[in-house]
Amino acid sequence: QGQLVQSGGGLVQAGGSLRLSCEPSGSIFRASVMGWYRQAPGKQRELVAAIRSNGSTEYGDSVKGRFTISREKVKDTVYLQMSSLKPEDTAVYYCKFVYPYGDSWGQGTQVTVSS
Repeated sequence: QGQLVQSGGGLVQAGGSLRLSCEPSGSIFRASVMGWYRQAPGKQRELVAAIRSNGSTEYGDSVKGRFTISREKVKDTVYLQMSSLKPEDTAVYYCKFVYPYGDSWGQGTQVTVSS
């Protein structure tokens, strides 16, 4: 089973932008769904955005209009472009790929938005 490698994230001021990326390492299968989730301290993990193999997307209500998910088919890589960031976007962000054999999760990356 392949692993997912995340990059991006960090510290940014409110109103700023960041981009996260997630690519597979070692998987011979292509993901049917790629998603981003986040978990803030004391809160449950929540869906941020997801994109399916047919290109359809969905977003969490709190990020609609500010975040954009995209995928690069050749590398089977997914990106999350985050704009107009708010302090409440502060969380650990995880990518998740859905494969025929099950789900794979990235290692998580911290995003901190200062006010």
